[in-house]
Formats: sequence, structure tokens, C-alpha cells
Amino acid sequence: MTQISRRTVVKGMAAAGAVAAFPAIAACGDSDDDNASSSGSSGGKKEVGTVTLGSNQSDPIPKKAYAEMFAAFEKDSGGTVKINTVDHNTFQEQINSYLQGRPDDVFTWFSGYRMQFFAQRGLAHEINDVWKDIESNFAPGAKQASTGLDGKQYMVPFDYYPWAIFYRKSVFEKNGYEIPKTLDQLNALGAQMKKDGLDPIAFGDKDGWPAMGTFDILNLRINGYDFHMQLMQGKASWEDPKVAKVFDTWKGILPLHQAGSLGRTWQEAAQSVATKKSGMYLLGLFVGQQFTGEAHDDLDFFPFPEVDSNIGTDSLDAPMDGFMLSKDPKNLEGAQEMLKWLATGKAQNLYLKSDPNFIAPAKDVDTSTYNPLQQKAAELVANAKTFAQFLDRDTRPDFASTVMIPALQSFIKNPNDAASILKKTEQQKKTIFQS
Repeated sequence: MTQISRRTVVKGMAAAGAVAAFPAIAACGDSDDDNASSSGSSGGKKEVGTVTLGSNQSDPIPKKAYAEMFAAFEKDSGGTVKINTVDHNTFQEQINSYLQGRPDDVFTWFSGYRMQFFAQRGLAHEINDVWKDIESNFAPGAKQASTGLDGKQYMVPFDYYPWAIFYRKSVFEKNGYEIPKTLDQLNALGAQMKKDGLDPIAFGDKDGWPAMGTFDILNLRINGYDFHMQLMQGKASWEDPKVAKVFDTWKGILPLHQAGSLGRTWQEAAQSVATKKSGMYLLGLFVGQQFTGEAHDDLDFFPFPEVDSNIGTDSLDAPMDGFMLSKDPKNLEGAQEMLKWLATGKAQNLYLKSDPNFIAPAKDVDTSTYNPLQQKAAELVANAKTFAQFLDRDTRPDFASTVMIPALQSFIKNPNDAASILKKTEQQKKTIFQS
């Protein structure tokens, strides 16, 4: 994979093996008449017609934000958007069957290898013509993150968000806690939080992916970006002593995490921070969706602390989300027009107005509307030298879902069994990456 510096972006800016019948993610519009698009209209604009959208934004806040944003698009374009919203995890688990069946014209998805994987298999439509019109509004890094292995563009970037450790300022102020700069300081802070009756680190891995963030940041802090990406690409061994060190370090801080994490969703874990029962939470900026009013104003974060002074803290997970075209959209022209609109600061500001828990990549976004948390997140990303997209985006989706989720959950259940877990992971990796 190509290394993309987040500084470049800022300055200029599912399982593949799923075989379910996919009843949950069915195309919204089946009428050819509804989806017809004309090249001419009064005023010189193309008629958009009806565009169908497959969306994984099932949580209340982003779902409402999508509804309001696409209502604005309908007003601007005169077209109609039919949104097919599916539970986030179901969408990811069944994406392969969905794209091979009768998908919507446009669908929400992720940059990095997850985008490239489906593009390479002919399950997405290239959008080079769209990029001819929108390229000036994005940094080179954003275009690079939207480019397939064949050099063509397949995604319109819409938002991104750094992962960090979130906390409530009032909890830290009340107890005199200081921001930890090193892992030793994080351990000491966690021990003090336990004495004060708090769960030091909120944790919920019922859905399988949150633990990937913990693995990512520890690997980035202990072994650096290059090794992390080699591991994601299947080029490094999971039995390498470097990986063993990651899990040994994780084992050391696991007692700081909320017990029973495999039965808890990320939203439930976030609520323990909102109610001041947990002191910290490692997650993406979107965690702010679980905080409202004064609680949101009370939310702050710091980057995961240094583990090795030779590696430092200038790498982080900062995934980018966006929109893609299905392989054979019924309303190609209308869908292309919608993608161009989604690439504007207007569209991205409209979304952030209802869900201010992300950062927008379009250059013409009005950042004066950013709240303090967004401003700080943009600064954190700007100062990072390298960033990862997230484990389940930087590696093969089938490896992430069928191997890494059960492997990490097995480790959480029995951290003393790390060696056998990593041995099995390496064996499964060889089979999958050779396929």
C-alpha cells in the first residue's frame, strides 16, 4: 500500500467472504422510470432523477444528518434520493453479497485497502470523470486515498476522524489528574483512577472492531508505521517478536480496561464516560455522538502516550470515509451529479452541522464552524507524520473479519494465550493472502 502523510492531506486538504442472501441491504429503487436521467434541463443543468443510496449510517445522529443533508441536495438539484439505511455492522458483514447482487447506485464506504479491494474485483464503478470536476477542492493525499490499485479513482472523500484517548475535563479537574505523556504515566493514572472508584479505560468490543484500534495504536507506538503496514499487507509475520511485544504490552494495560468488554457495544462504553463511571476511552472522534449539551462541551482528548522514545507519537489512526458508485448504477449520470455535490464544502458543512464529530476534507469547508473538539482534532491530524486507516481498512477485509476479530477477542478472554493465538493467526494469514 502507498504511505500517505496526513500532513499532505491537511495542507492540500466487510467481509469479502460473506455469502448471505443479503435481504437486509436491498436496493431501494427498482423502477427504471424512477431512475431515468436526462442530459438536458431548463437552466442548463442535468436532470438528476432518482438516485438510490446504500447507507451504513444507522445511529440516530448520523442518520438524521444524512436525511437533512440529502434534503438539501434534493432542493438544489430537483432530484430525489432514496436512502436505504442498514445497521452499520450488518452493512459491513454483508457488503460483498450486496455489491454482487442489486446494489444501490451509490454506497457509503471506507478508503484504504477496503476501497481498493472491491474496486480491484470489479464491484465498484470508477469515477475519474467526477474527479476531473472536484480535484481542485481536495489535497493530493485525499485523492491518493481515493485511488484504486489501477490508478483510477473510486471514492469521494467526505469525512475523517483521528483516534485518541477521550475524557471529561471536569473529571480530570476534580481529581487533579494530569495528561499522561508516557505509558508508565498512563499506568500510574489508571491505578489512581481505580483507587478513586473509576474504571480507568472504557472498553466495549461486542462488535469486534474497537479492539482493532487498541492493537493499531500499540503497534504504531512500539514498532512504528512501516512495520505496522507490512503486517497489514501480509508481508510481516504475526509470530515476529515485535508483534509478541505488542500483545505483552497490551496484557499489561488490559486490567485498566472495563471488564466484560465482549458483551458491551462501543456506545455503551461511551456512556460510562458520559456518566463519569469511566475515566478515559480510546476511540475515534465520532465518540462525541454519545455526548450532548454540557457533556459534549466537557469532552476533551489527548493522543495515546509514548511507549518507545525512539518511535514517538507522530503516527495515529485517522480513517477517511466517503461515497462510491456500485459497479452498474441504474442512474449513472444522476449518481455522478450527487457525488460532485457531496464533494463540496456546502454538503460537508451541512452534515457537520448535525453531526459535529468529524473533520471534513474539502478545501472550501467553513472551518470557522468547527467546535473546539473539531479544531483540536484537525490540529492533531495536521501534526502527525503518518497515519493508518484502521486495521480492518488497511488489510484484506476477509482477513480482518474472519481472523482478526476472533483472534483479538480470544486474546481479551485469555491474554496468557497470546503465543498460540498469534501462531494460528499467522497460519490463517498465509492461507488467505495466498488466495
